[in-house]
Amino acid sequence: MLCHELGDRAGLPFQTSARQAALKLESNLPPRLRTYVQELADSVRIRLHQSSVTEGHESTYRQMLDAVASHKTVRLRYRSLTEWSEIATKLSPYQLLFSRRSWYVVGRSSLHREVRTFSLLRIVELEPLDETFRVPARFSMERYLRNAWHLIPEPGPDRQVVVRFEKMVAQNVAEVLWHKTQRLEWLPDGALLFHVTVSGLMEIAWWILGYGDQAEAIEPPELRDLLRERIAKMHQRYPTAAPPNS
Repeated sequence: MLCHELGDRAGLPFQTSARQAALKLESNLPPRLRTYVQELADSVRIRLHQSSVTEGHESTYRQMLDAVASHKTVRLRYRSLTEWSEIATKLSPYQLLFSRRSWYVVGRSSLHREVRTFSLLRIVELEPLDETFRVPARFSMERYLRNAWHLIPEPGPDRQVVVRFEKMVAQNVAEVLWHKTQRLEWLPDGALLFHVTVSGLMEIAWWILGYGDQAEAIEPPELRDLLRERIAKMHQRYPTAAPPNS
């Protein structure tokens, strides 16, 4: 069932081989069992977030997967959103990670001299090298990401965040495990206080803004300031008077 759903073109990028393998196994089953398996697979649908446009990047995925499995370094040319330019680095790829909409690789970058996250879709050129590496014994994806809201742990201590969600969206928020540290506190008026510990405020700020006037950051003050700044910039984009036609 999972191979059918996640290996489809609308499923998990670069996993069509899983669906093909499942179909091959099904074709060798006795007729009655094959019919049952097909009916079972057709009875479930899995809808993921919309995936990034991956056309033309499957060879990058395959090469990176081989490098991770064989513990071999690669040389990259990469369109960086942090440096706002194209960079070149030698990467020791520790693990591949699919998160929400895209594939990423996490490993030690020679340019940055630390472990970094790279989007496979922003790799311009990949050159496999014969040089091998060892994944540090202390490395784990959990230790690297710490308590990041999504993918980008920020320097400094973790922050305690409290967000108030109004009654209209409170139940919707409460039904989802958004973060491993979250704690819910219901208020008498039906609103919800959402408590969470995060390694950085930038990512969670975008999430809060997605709820518009139904969410208010209570703590910490720095998060309130960050949201106030972003809301002010949004207000500038939507002035009271409609812009004149050009």
